[in-house]
Amino acid sequence: MQLQAIIYFNELVRSRSIRQAAEALGVSPMAVSRQLENLEAYFDAPLVERGARGIVLTAAGTLLAERTLAVIRDLESARQVIDDLRGLKAGHVSLHVNGAVISAILAPALAEFYALYPAISIAVTVCSAEAAIRAVAAGETDLAVTMFSPPDIQTETLFELPVLHEPVMAPDHPLAANDTITPEAIREHAVAMPDRAFSIRRDFDARQRVAGFEPMAAAFETSSLELQKELARSGAAVLILPAMTVAREIREKALTVRPFEKESEIATDIRLIRTAGPTPTFAASQLAEFLKTFLSRSCPTG
Repeated sequence: MQLQAIIYFNELVRSRSIRQAAEALGVSPMAVSRQLENLEAYFDAPLVERGARGIVLTAAGTLLAERTLAVIRDLESARQVIDDLRGLKAGHVSLHVNGAVISAILAPALAEFYALYPAISIAVTVCSAEAAIRAVAAGETDLAVTMFSPPDIQTETLFELPVLHEPVMAPDHPLAANDTITPEAIREHAVAMPDRAFSIRRDFDARQRVAGFEPMAAAFETSSLELQKELARSGAAVLILPAMTVAREIREKALTVRPFEKESEIATDIRLIRTAGPTPTFAASQLAEFLKTFLSRSCPTG
């Protein structure tokens, strides 16, 4: 059994289509089919079933996919360590982040990092905080940046920084005239927020209850950060976000931020985590150190 067959099979599992796997690998569909046949002959068992909507893994195929994925990850890690020994400032980093807010915070950081290390590629996966922590614990990603996530004994926290979520609005919005925002004041205006599956919405509801109010309905319920920003720019809604998420809009005077009164602050931690396992590669180490520095200088803590 050859490594090439395992690589082809893993791409087939990912794409669930022989044609798409062939396109991703830069080979012909016949080449993918031939390697699949080699694997099925080696294990003397069918690994996939072909249907109108693509391929479906058999029980044997599912087992092999789970085992070979770990093999591929180990080989990729070994390749990067060998590159490190050769003194190559290159490699690949997998980064999981939870939500559009973290993505917006990290976008300028990743652009700055790439300018310093153009030979390091970065794969960013946006998911829930829970999924990001699971990916780190399972060794499926090098790093994760999370918000509203509890510590996990299977991961190592490299960096932790408190950050405030505050009302964001257009400069001519009525609330912009206030020095601080009370729970009662914000109820008089339309708010754009994600649904209650998101921690920020649940925390906002909790602050309302502490102030003696029932949770208010969002005039616009969306997890799209760009849509939220557009609603705020037009004056249609107030947002609840970390100030650095809208740093560019604040510089351009398209949006402004006013803090909640002290008793109603919504505070959480941005956490940079990695698996508590082997020594990270050069690429992962450099990105981790860069993100620690970037977040330290960019995240106001109130």
